[in-house]
Amino acid sequence: QVQLVESGGGLVQAGGSLRLSCAASGRTFSTYHMGWFRQAPGKEREFVAAISWRGSNTYSANAVKGRFTISRDNAKNTVYLQMNSLKPEDTAVYYCAATRTLTTMYTRDYDYWGQGTQVTVSS
Repeated sequence: QVQLVESGGGLVQAGGSLRLSCAASGRTFSTYHMGWFRQAPGKEREFVAAISWRGSNTYSANAVKGRFTISRDNAKNTVYLQMNSLKPEDTAVYYCAATRTLTTMYTRDYDYWGQGTQVTVSS
């Protein structure tokens, strides 16, 4: 089992940057593919980015491509989401998630979820 704790959210002006972190418990973190999702008020949870267990493959949603970067440090049991050029439409609660199935953009494929961290981008 994996427990995930996100941090790094906050309030930022449009055009600014934030780096989210997701710390995982347990010694098997390096065997999980990891993903970041977000959910804005009144909207469904949506895929942001994913990374394979070794970090050799990454995927990003079109809405964030070129602005957000996912990475991981298996020695620190942590996955990151670097967010640059933030826009008001990026405002949401951001969640990290873990799966052993494959590197995927679908919420149904993920087995473990964190509690989320709020990101608010002002215009």
